[in-house]
Formats: sequence, C-alpha cells, structure tokens
Amino acid sequence: MSATADHAETNLAVRLGFQPDQVVQEIGYDDDVDQELREAIEQATGTELVDEEYDDVADAVVLWFREDDGDLTDALVDAIAYMEEGGSILLLTPKTGRDGYVEPSEIGEAATTAGLSQTKSINAGKDWNGSRLITPKGAAKKR
Repeated sequence: MSATADHAETNLAVRLGFQPDQVVQEIGYDDDVDQELREAIEQATGTELVDEEYDDVADAVVLWFREDDGDLTDALVDAIAYMEEGGSILLLTPKTGRDGYVEPSEIGEAATTAGLSQTKSINAGKDWNGSRLITPKGAAKKR
C-alpha cells in the first residue's frame, strides 16, 4: 500500500469529505474539542480553521455542540447562514455518557427542521460523535 493511500484511509477528515483549499468555519470551540480532529481537517484542507468571527462564506462548517449549548435547530440554521451553497456541516456532539451528550433523535429532528439531510454518522474521536449534514441542494449537486 502506498503512503498516499494509507494516509487517505486513516485521515478521518479526508473520509468526511474535506478537500484541499476549502475554507472551514469552526463554531462552538471550547477546551473539550478534539484537537487531533481539528488538526486532521487543517491537514486535509491545507488551511487553518476560521472562527465564528469570519465574515465571508465557508465551504464547510464544523459545529461542536453540547446539550447545554442552547437549541440545536437554531445552531444549525445559524451554521447554514455561514456556508456556501452545497456545503456541509460536520456536527460534533459528545458520545453517550459524556457531559453534554445529545440524543440521536434530537439531532435527526433538528437537522430535518433546519432543512438538512444526514449523510453519515461517524466516530469522531475518543469523546465525540460526528454527523455529516448537507442541504438538499448540496445532496443533488455532486461536488
């Protein structure tokens, strides 16, 4: 196996669809986020993550969300506003048994209400689960 093929298989960010030169906005950053995943996304895109103060549209959004962060539907609607048409949101929530755990049914309901479709759920690190969410236009528009 080549080093490139091995890297593509092991880099979670690549498997999640992050691509070179994408602008990825990060929302909900706190001390508990998974630094390895953040670094993998930056490595896959070749750019640093931009924060909530970024004032242009992003190709993708990474949203760290915990149960006590407020209303998930509102957070998803706000995240869509930051995103380029056809972009995706990587929603990261604490795993079962961790502080801030969010029920999968709540994620599904919030995504649907916000007009998003869930394409995959993944293990995003020791303490985090991830859900890749796209707009219906994004689903029809193959990138």
